[in-house]
Amino acid sequence: MGVIDDFRAFISKGNVIDLAVGFIIGVAFAAVVTALVNDIIMPIISIPGSHDLSGYVYTIGGGTIMQGAFVTALINFVLIALVVFFVFVRPMARMKAREEAAKAVVPTTRECPMCLSNVPIKARRCMYCTADLPPA
Repeated sequence: MGVIDDFRAFISKGNVIDLAVGFIIGVAFAAVVTALVNDIIMPIISIPGSHDLSGYVYTIGGGTIMQGAFVTALINFVLIALVVFFVFVRPMARMKAREEAAKAVVPTTRECPMCLSNVPIKARRCMYCTADLPPA
């Protein structure tokens, strides 16, 4: 029973489930981008020459080099990278920058106007020159 309980605890952790959901969404997103490239962008690219880009193949000896399929995969990759950058990376960086700005350092000391020493914020008298300090 120990192995089953350990496995159940591992699966029920949030990060494993989040990873699985992210993977499934990523696969579905890749299918959408592939359809976009194959069904919309590639026909637009081939309008001037009325060519199907996937038809660009070279046969050398017994091997076939599928240049068009490579270009299609390259466009898929670039589009997915752009969407991931603009939808996930930039917003997360902005949110993180806002959080850092909100965590501004709260000063714990202030300067004595008489001797210019640093004293605690709540101090009413300077510990160095014994001058009375104005309220903080």
